[in-house]
Amino acid sequence: QVQLVESGGGSVQPGGSLRLSCVASGSTFELLRMGWYREAPGKGRELVAAISQLHMTVYADSVKGRFTISRDNAKNTVFLQMNSLRLEDTATYYCNDDEDNWGQGTQVTVSS
Repeated sequence: QVQLVESGGGSVQPGGSLRLSCVASGSTFELLRMGWYREAPGKGRELVAAISQLHMTVYADSVKGRFTISRDNAKNTVFLQMNSLRLEDTATYYCNDDEDNWGQGTQVTVSS
């Protein structure tokens, strides 16, 4: 059974940073494209960033230059480094793999 467990969310002021982690178990992690999605209240779930098996990355335009996705296959972990956080980054962030497994989400709140 595949399990994705996110951590690292919290509350920060605008301009602050957070690093999210997602640990996968029960999957062939190194063979999977991994992604971070987010869902804000009243909005649909959107792709934030994704990283392929070969470490190729894609980002939503809204986070380019501020967020960095990376992975450590030895630790079955994908990371999302979030810098220069904005009020509009407030959302629940979810980890996903390309076998459509999802984590439980971690809350990120940016407020002054």
